[in-house]
Amino acid sequence: MMRFFMRARGRQRHNSRRLDSVLGLLGLILAMAISPPAVRGTDPWARLQQAAALDGEAVWGHWGPDAKKYSSWTTHTNRLIPIYVFGGNLRKYTGSASVYRSEQRLTELYGQLPAGTLNPQADYCDQTDVYRLQIDAIAAGKKRIILLVFDGLDWPTTQAAAIAKTGKVPYHEGRGHGLFFQDYQGTETDFGFCVTSPHNDGTNVDVNNQRVTNAGGDTPGGYDASLGGATPWEAPADPLYPIAKSKQRRHAYTDSASSATSLTCGIKTYNNAINVDPLGREVIPIARQLQEKGFAVGAVSSVPISHATPACAYANNVHRSDYQDLSRDMLGLPSIFHPGGLPGMDVVLGCGWGEEKDKDGAQGDNFFPGNRYLTAADLQHIDARHGGKYIVVQRSAGQLGTALLREGVEQAKATGHRLFGFFGVPSGHLPFQTIDGGFDPVADGGGSTRGKAETYTAADIDENPSLADMTLAAVETLQARKDRWWLMVEAGDVDWANHANNIDNSIGAILSGEEAFRALVEWIEQNGGWEDTMVIVTADHGHYFTLEDPSRFRGAPEQWGDQVGQSSN
Repeated sequence: MMRFFMRARGRQRHNSRRLDSVLGLLGLILAMAISPPAVRGTDPWARLQQAAALDGEAVWGHWGPDAKKYSSWTTHTNRLIPIYVFGGNLRKYTGSASVYRSEQRLTELYGQLPAGTLNPQADYCDQTDVYRLQIDAIAAGKKRIILLVFDGLDWPTTQAAAIAKTGKVPYHEGRGHGLFFQDYQGTETDFGFCVTSPHNDGTNVDVNNQRVTNAGGDTPGGYDASLGGATPWEAPADPLYPIAKSKQRRHAYTDSASSATSLTCGIKTYNNAINVDPLGREVIPIARQLQEKGFAVGAVSSVPISHATPACAYANNVHRSDYQDLSRDMLGLPSIFHPGGLPGMDVVLGCGWGEEKDKDGAQGDNFFPGNRYLTAADLQHIDARHGGKYIVVQRSAGQLGTALLREGVEQAKATGHRLFGFFGVPSGHLPFQTIDGGFDPVADGGGSTRGKAETYTAADIDENPSLADMTLAAVETLQARKDRWWLMVEAGDVDWANHANNIDNSIGAILSGEEAFRALVEWIEQNGGWEDTMVIVTADHGHYFTLEDPSRFRGAPEQWGDQVGQSSN
């Protein structure tokens, strides 16, 4: 039987626990809250991040266009992002086939020809081509499609993760190597990169009436390679262009909702849109198209269940922040967009457990106080114990998350029910894994959390499964329901760490996502192989991390330890 309990090396090293309910319960009762020191003295990566965050500068890298500051930008950019394909290739979408070489196709894509975007030498594709890749794979006979989205992962951060993992500077361009999804060659594989720019930014909406109030917004989408770079490893000629502040040309950079809509629906739309077009009209995502053809469908995320990326796997809404209604779409309940309800997904596993709110104006008049993502009434309605369609598994005091999830999978398989899992820590996501495999972050580098570090109790770690655990739970459940299925897996905490300008958390999240990919590969190889399966590893957008000196990012060698700053002591 496929090994289910995929534990990150930090869990193995820091917990070393047996999966025995009695011992586990005793361990949880006796455990005290983990209170990490200001910096992990034996961990060079923690020293690098801590010093950079507190000093405000670092010789090895920075976030944002200002190289003199460690943090000068804490959100997304217009960077090209990588795509790794397993069980297929990108030849129909890149090089001479790129949409960016065709005036007609660009006009159809954006609704107009964006200034500076036509590029006869473009080797990159568009993010909407990931949707077409999935459609083409199904047409070619693939029975299992897995879309693994590392939210916020761009090429420079991937390179940094490979350096951290290998202790070397293994490459300076191209696909690279050092991470499992870069190196795996067990099937046909390909690498490319794509434009993520949205249709536009600045659209306003009325959530209560589910309509767009100013179609077109204020900043159009597009991509000028002469300013942003023709490859993702190329530094932008204008450092302000990727963040829509260039005086030469402004193109909108995407958010996760618009970009995820491109991945699942194959269209360009406005920022904040969940599977609606620039006018707010419904677009059917690939999961629902396949469901109508008899496929089982699922979504897994390390962040809240109805955040933008997992929501785009299935739901529709004019705004990404209408979380409770998005969850209703995903779980087959009546929502503001679908009063009659959708069929609902077969598997939904993610976070948001314990996130309580009394008010949330962004969700409109029908927001119900309590859990921000799923009301208590909706949770009860879907629960099989109350006549619903789902085996419900949620974080429970004194219970090991992996064991609870395992039990839920077995119940779902035995009864034919669907599977819903609800986990997380008070900040809304799975505990941040750091580069060394632990769960003890150091100070963030930017934004509202600058200088702060998340802390977790022993219960926070033990009562939650890993992303790999949830991924395998979804795969097993989907396969038990149908021999044809579609699954989205999101390593969403990469994005959260990047917003905080925390390279230690960011790479730790990438390594956690890498374990999910490894778990998928092992399962595929033991369950029919690659003939019927395609896996796509990509991101929805990039951030603005720049690794200025890779040689000084290789574990902070002691010979230049004084250059990491005194703040780490």
